[in-house]
Formats: sequence, C-alpha cells, structure tokens
Amino acid sequence: MHSEPRSGRLAAWGNALLAGLVPPDDAALAVVGDDAVHRVTDLPGESAPVGLTLALGRLRALGVSGLRVALPAPGHPLGLSGPPEFNARALESGEAVVCHGAGLGLVPEVSESGPAGDVHVEVVWHCLPVREAPPADVPSLGEAERELAEALREATRVLTRLDVAGSGPAAAAAIDAYRARTEGGAEVLAPGYPPRAVRVLELARRVGALVSLAYENGHGGAVSASEMAARGEALRPVERTARRAQVAAYNAYVEERERR
Repeated sequence: MHSEPRSGRLAAWGNALLAGLVPPDDAALAVVGDDAVHRVTDLPGESAPVGLTLALGRLRALGVSGLRVALPAPGHPLGLSGPPEFNARALESGEAVVCHGAGLGLVPEVSESGPAGDVHVEVVWHCLPVREAPPADVPSLGEAERELAEALREATRVLTRLDVAGSGPAAAAAIDAYRARTEGGAEVLAPGYPPRAVRVLELARRVGALVSLAYENGHGGAVSASEMAARGEALRPVERTARRAQVAAYNAYVEERERR
C-alpha cells in the first residue's frame, strides 16, 4: 500500500475538475503522474480510445457529478455495487473508479515496457456499465479515523509480540522516511477535499506502510510456518482497515456533495 492507487488520483483530480477547482489539463497531468500516458476506451460517444482531458469532459457531459474509488480484494468487494462483469474486472485489477450520476465505471489496465530504471508505463481505462447503488463496506470518515487509530495500535502490539521485522523504532523511522519521500512537493488529495479526508488518507498510508514493512523487512523471529501464518492473520484485518479508510477519504468529496 505504499503507492497511491491510480483510481485514487483519477477520482480526486477528476472531482476537483468537476467542481471547477482545476483546469482540465492540470487535472489530467496530475492523474498521469509518472506514467507515460493514460487513455480511456469504450467511452459512450467515442469510437476510439481518447485522452484523459477529453474523457473527463465527456463524462461530465454524460451527467457524471462525482467519482468514487473502489479497492476490492478477494472476499471483500470494497466500494463496488455491481454488476458482476464490472466487479470481476475491478477485482482483477484491484481498483476501479465508479462514476456518480451516469451508471459508468472505469477499470485500469496497466502495461509496462523497458529496462529497470527506465520503465515506460501506459494505462488504459476500460469504461463499463455499473449499477447505481450504495458502494459496499465504505465507512464514514469518522468511522475510518477511529478504526485506523485502533489498527495502528493493534498492528504494532501484535507484530512486536511476534517479533516481526516492521515493528519498533526501525519501522517508525522507515515509515517517516517513506512519508517524507511521498509527501515532498505533492498534495495528499486534490483541491476541494475536506481536511478530515486528508488526515484520514495520511493515517491510512501510515498504516499501509507498517503492513508493507512487516511483509518486506525479512522474517524477524517468524521463522516457522505457524509463525508466518500468525503474521498473516495479524496483518489481514489491519490492511483491510487501511483500504477501507483510503476509499472513505477518496470518496469524501461525493459523500459531502450528497449531504449538501
């Protein structure tokens, strides 16, 4: 969970564009980020793939008033509402964007080429019909914030007890270094999002970094199969909480708009 999901960038900057807070070209550049190019295919009214600037304008013309994020995982259709074809594509990708107001969704297909250190990344967003219904298992910002605080304490407690690399002062230093890299010169969310959404997303990333460090920094004392299984059991609910909070943060723009 170190990297920002592409669906999060598309939803956040797409929402800022729909709100009139950023110009189309700026929104498209922010979504593309370090990738080479993004295109959208199967968009209603377009016979061929189009660039993001045109695609976002077309979605607005089709009645889209907001963009939500889905981050599903096996057994957890987080942010999805159907139909099965869209859910299956989103689950395979691990992420998707659901358009509020038009019954459409976007699923990214990522292709990479080139040598290490000079990788060329292209993203094709496939546009498919979605069912307009409440998304699955998305908490409110308040719920997400409370769950994250508890998840951070629980993850640290359990991983320390299991003697897993990724807990303790070394992990804290690594997380702080990661945050310094990712936050330097970059906005956590696009303009228009409430401060609480920014706070929740920052905490979700911190929890996600802890989970990733626990998996990546060697085995620590967890050398047996049973200890490795215990680590997985400890991390799965924490990672699930962090994903739910990410979705709540990215979707806060649409939720606030609906409340108003």
